[in-house]
Amino acid sequence: MITVTGANKHYGNFAALDNVTLDIPSGSLTALLGPSGSGKSTLLRSIAGLETLDSGIVTIAGRDVTHISPQKRDIGFVFQHYAAFKHMSVRDNVAFGLKIRKRPKPEIAKRVDELLGIVGLDGFQHRYPAQLSGGQRQRMALARALAVDPQVLLLDEPFGALDAKVRTDLRTWLRRLHEEVHVTTVLVTHDQEEALDVADRIAVLNKGRIEQVGTPEDLYDRPENDFVMSFLGPVAKLNGKLVRPHDIRVGRDPAMAQAQLEGTAESAGVTRATVERVVHLGFEVRVELRNAATGDLFAAQVTRGDSEALRLSEGETVYARATRLPQLPENVIEQPESAGVGEPLTTSK
Repeated sequence: MITVTGANKHYGNFAALDNVTLDIPSGSLTALLGPSGSGKSTLLRSIAGLETLDSGIVTIAGRDVTHISPQKRDIGFVFQHYAAFKHMSVRDNVAFGLKIRKRPKPEIAKRVDELLGIVGLDGFQHRYPAQLSGGQRQRMALARALAVDPQVLLLDEPFGALDAKVRTDLRTWLRRLHEEVHVTTVLVTHDQEEALDVADRIAVLNKGRIEQVGTPEDLYDRPENDFVMSFLGPVAKLNGKLVRPHDIRVGRDPAMAQAQLEGTAESAGVTRATVERVVHLGFEVRVELRNAATGDLFAAQVTRGDSEALRLSEGETVYARATRLPQLPENVIEQPESAGVGEPLTTSK
């Protein structure tokens, strides 16, 4: 287990970490998720020993490593940029950590062959980094980090420099790799979909503090505050309530969703809106709408079948209601910079 207790880190007047406490279970894959400047990379680098805390304690497997050098913390580290030795072959890159530890040659050869098979680079042993694709270079970097059999694997936005398709493929691959090697892994990302797809647990950070820790399902379905809901997936504002776009029903009947019971989703009422844009995203369709009463933009997400049945077109009047609402405090919040079209700047008191 990794335990961070009361971690504080300042750069001048800026609090990168503000009394952060976090437990990361052994064998888990935990994502540190948050916008730029939230403190996620500083927290990861503090666990690695690459940043010195102003105050606080870091323990790994019950050992206080707060003042121990990175080389003695038994960790593997993978950065966004591959940091490969360009003059070395794939085999020599992966073997590097074992060689400097003076492991026997037969042991090195066996371990390297095993890892290259695991990461799908068997047959690439004699290539050089320049002869690999970006995804292959990142898999080589992961194999090199795993070669020394670390207690902890730390990944600092490892797929950030790759295109969307390769990132998606590597996320699936990383999940399978983790299930095979079971090393305690901490992943820094600002990509909500990546965190939801890969991690067992997610810690959401904001302005140097942890807002909530839990499983992807917990955070998505039961966010503890508006920031967590807004950052972990798209949101829209409907009659002053935060709601997921896929929980908005769109139709042409103004009586489609009259409030029936106080406290239910239906009590949010019906919103008359104008269709601003219809965006086809494969199976799903995003309908961008403007509230007729307030002029605010919001977005609903419907299936392609529902969109075809409704035959929505720009400029027409429709009606929208929430089919599900989270139980969230109603207060003004500052939304993350990643908010997209139709996402609110505030919730209403």
